[in-house]
Amino acid sequence: MSTIEWTDSTWNPVTGCTRASSGCDNCYAVTMSWRLGNMGQPKYEGLTVLNDKGKRHFNGVVRCHPDTLAIPRRWRKSRWIFVNSMSDLFHRDVPVEFIQQVFAVMNECPQHRFQILTKRPERSLELAAELHWTDNILMGASIENDNVCSRVEPLREIPAKVRFLSLEPLIGPLPSLDLSGIHWVIVGGESGPKSRPMDQVWVRELRDQCVTAGVAFFFKQWGGVNKKAAGRVLDGQVWDQMPEMEILKE
Repeated sequence: MSTIEWTDSTWNPVTGCTRASSGCDNCYAVTMSWRLGNMGQPKYEGLTVLNDKGKRHFNGVVRCHPDTLAIPRRWRKSRWIFVNSMSDLFHRDVPVEFIQQVFAVMNECPQHRFQILTKRPERSLELAAELHWTDNILMGASIENDNVCSRVEPLREIPAKVRFLSLEPLIGPLPSLDLSGIHWVIVGGESGPKSRPMDQVWVRELRDQCVTAGVAFFFKQWGGVNKKAAGRVLDGQVWDQMPEMEILKE
């Protein structure tokens, strides 16, 4: 089971990635891939490299793992499943045919809710007509500051029943954010020894925008060096709204 607050399990049919924007600079998947590779897990070997400043990052190698496709079929009890927590399903080097295979599994498992999160929603939109968007597939985009706020635009056009935003790590305000066509927003600060600060004002503005627009709001964490100590209470309340309450419940 996953320790990520907004999901139950993770499923990684793809590993490896490429830096997309500043939100990737302290990517937890880089560190985890390096550790798992050093532990001898073939899925994660040779995916990272040190740059000239001694910082580890993904080296652009992307691997698809057909042997993992059957995993959600084995989970009979309903779960929220984060698809590719260690990569990006819509990375340019993931073949369309493999993405279609991943979607076929999701189509065949209506007992689960699949949460796909990408920093490349433009490719998601390009391929949308070639994919079958059953109601249990949630499509999301990551946005960390206003420089990449435009990612919401292609997301809005994708025919998923639920479209969501992961505003994590939130490293800047989002004055340009338009929540039209969005059903769920997750906000979180960056964590770890090199974490960048998140202003409380940014979080409150997003919370208030979601409340006004009737969008489910989930506050994941304040982050920082000790994220457990910082917690996830916002103005005396834990915000853990899920889209199923408003969108998926029949």
